[in-house]
Amino acid sequence: MIRATLVLATLALTIASCQMPLRAEPINPPDVIVVDGDTIQVQRQRPKVRLVGFNAPETRNAACSTEADLGAKATNRLRELVRAGKLDFEYVRCSCLESTQGTPNCNWGRNCGTLKASGRDVGAIFAVSFICGTTSCPKTPRPWCHP
Repeated sequence: MIRATLVLATLALTIASCQMPLRAEPINPPDVIVVDGDTIQVQRQRPKVRLVGFNAPETRNAACSTEADLGAKATNRLRELVRAGKLDFEYVRCSCLESTQGTPNCNWGRNCGTLKASGRDVGAIFAVSFICGTTSCPKTPRPWCHP
């Protein structure tokens, strides 16, 4: 029983390492689908990827019309950056408890990653940055609806 568990665990790690590069690697613009200003889909795979280190205004579930407008602008800006190319993508560990990785309790089931355009993190170009800890993130900054 223990041997079977070890074999399955090794197999799972091998599969995961094949799907998730250990360092940023070039990615072609057609392989990146922009969902919104901080979420992408990589090579049409599921789950989607939450880009870490920043927060963009929401396009769905916006708290106010200003946020919805800014969310559309952020989404369009990310699409422009992707279309321009010179992209590097890297999967990273999400800032959630280990037992919740890959579940709806961690980033709504999304993977996490970073995307750079011409060597710069896309979030640094147009969004509100914030830094997460190992197992949690601060309250998500959403200043768009405040006067």
